[in-house]
Amino acid sequence: MNTNRILAGGIARLASSAIGPRICFAPSDDGGANETDLTSLAADLKKAADQVKEQAEKTNTELKNLGKITEETKKSADEALIKHGDLSARMTELEQKMVGGNHSNEKRKSFGEMVTENDDIKAFIASKKSKGSISISVAQKAIITSLTTDADGSAGDLIVPQRQAGIIAPPERRMTIRDLLTPGNTSSNAIQYVKETGFTNSAATVSETSGAAKPQSEIKFDLVTTAVTTIAHWVLAHKSILDDVPQLRSYLDGRLRYGLRYVEENQLLNGGGAGTDLNGIYTQASAYVAPIVPTAAGNLTKIDVIRLAILQAFLAEYPANGIVMHPSDWADIELTKTDEGAYLFANPQGGSEPRLWRLPVVETQAMTVDKFLTGAFQLGAQIFDREEANVELSTEDSDNFRKNLVTVRAEERLALAVYRPESFVKGDFSDALAL
Repeated sequence: MNTNRILAGGIARLASSAIGPRICFAPSDDGGANETDLTSLAADLKKAADQVKEQAEKTNTELKNLGKITEETKKSADEALIKHGDLSARMTELEQKMVGGNHSNEKRKSFGEMVTENDDIKAFIASKKSKGSISISVAQKAIITSLTTDADGSAGDLIVPQRQAGIIAPPERRMTIRDLLTPGNTSSNAIQYVKETGFTNSAATVSETSGAAKPQSEIKFDLVTTAVTTIAHWVLAHKSILDDVPQLRSYLDGRLRYGLRYVEENQLLNGGGAGTDLNGIYTQASAYVAPIVPTAAGNLTKIDVIRLAILQAFLAEYPANGIVMHPSDWADIELTKTDEGAYLFANPQGGSEPRLWRLPVVETQAMTVDKFLTGAFQLGAQIFDREEANVELSTEDSDNFRKNLVTVRAEERLALAVYRPESFVKGDFSDALAL
């Protein structure tokens, strides 16, 4: 099919019908369209029609002399047609408004739709002719009717979304257990310490008589070893992404470090001591046994249980300096009220540091609901950092170099020494209250 001849024919047909528009002088009810508007628009439409005629003549001349239409002429003809179609549509709309027949919401066909749906074009294609020409009448141009990307004639693809700066990250848990413990460092892969594991105290008064036997006491020591363990993880990223988005590199750095701290918190508290796990504080702590029977034994609360646990640690010669519990249990304690409905010690109108029985309360979701832990944290345990949390990148891992990938790895190495498990007291609120 000779598309140049079809295009020339279409332009010629439009040029022959591009005469001055009809002008109606009907009164306007909406105060918008008027005679002045139509007169001005008619003048513009007349100029556009002249440009279409000029382009029609030019296309016919090129077809006769060159046998084709140049790209520049095609572009000029398209622009002339679009401008004429715009003005014609505006004229039609203005006339309809002046006569009270506004049909602006009706869907208009695009230039391409009108060409492909034309009966003459369909018949010409069906005849499979390789030569000849055909002309069609084009009455209007598609109108932008929607900003959505799925509507006909929409401008959705032209709208550029506003990009907010940064990356929206999920919330991060506040880590607390490390801050309770005595800090330390090591350059080895294990920590060893000598621990007293038995003491028989036979000290007693003795006679001043010469040669009187003195009582013998016994002290037992054990060498305890706690291994340094590694907490690590990694992600795979494309090298070009990290190069093009520097912010992503710092984001990955922060998130991977957070992942280490998240696992560290749980290990310090609940590590089972098997395999590569740390032997956590809660795991080794002494079980709660009420050291006294309080006067209000039949009406105990969680507040009472914590006080008795503090007493248990104190009687073991380890004065407690902190309390650990799940946020839900602390909220339950803060909501405790008197018989008159007043809060027992919380002040809803003002914030204050969480404290109970003169000790700071540490809320952490690493602690299971209904469980509690108290004791002499700084005296009873110590963290040894072998290698602080760090993040490294490598293009040499596996087949990264060939695939232009980067492995981002984060790791830390540390050990936990729980010197005195008896300095910590653990238990379940529900079990303690059931006694």
